[in-house]
Amino acid sequence: MSYLKTLILTFCIVFTTIVNAQPTDLAKELSAFKPYLGTWQANFTVPEGAKPKQDISKWQRALNGKAIRTIHSINEGEYGGESMIFYDSKKDSLVFYYFTTAGFYTKGTMKILSPTQFVAYEEVTGNKEGITKVKSTSEIKGDEFIVSTSYLKKGEWTKPATRTYTRSNQQVKFQ
Repeated sequence: MSYLKTLILTFCIVFTTIVNAQPTDLAKELSAFKPYLGTWQANFTVPEGAKPKQDISKWQRALNGKAIRTIHSINEGEYGGESMIFYDSKKDSLVFYYFTTAGFYTKGTMKILSPTQFVAYEEVTGNKEGITKVKSTSEIKGDEFIVSTSYLKKGEWTKPATRTYTRSNQQVKFQ
C-alpha cells in the first residue's frame, strides 16, 4: 500500500510540474527581451505632498514565443496599457502596438542597442494632452530595469524622465 501511495504522489508531482511549466523560448529576434520577462514595479518621483505614483508592469512570452505581451497599471488601474511586441519580417524590424485605458494608442519600432539595452520610437494617436511622439531607452542593469522617456508634446520634446523598476510580486490591476 505504501508503494502505491508513493507512486501516486510521484505521478502527481511530475504531472503538476509538467502542467505548470511555462516555456521561455522566444523567436531569435526577441531573445534580447528574455531578461525583461516577469513583473516589475517602479515608484515615480513626485513633488513633495503629491500622491504617490506606482507602476506595475508585467512582461510575458506570447504567441508561442513569436511576441512579447506587456501589461502595466499605474496606481492600481488609474491608468494602464497593454502592448504586443513582435518581429515584422517585411519591415525587418521589431514593431509594437500599445493600447491605453486613456483611449489613445501608439505604434512604433524598437532597436536593440546592446544585449541589455533597447530604444523605442512611438507615433501616438489620440492623446488629449498633445503628445504625438515618444522616445524611450530601456536598460537592464543588475537587478534593475531603467527607463528614460521623452515626449514630443505640442511640438516640443520634454526633458527625459527616468524610472527605475525592480522585480515585484505585485499584480497588474485595472479598474
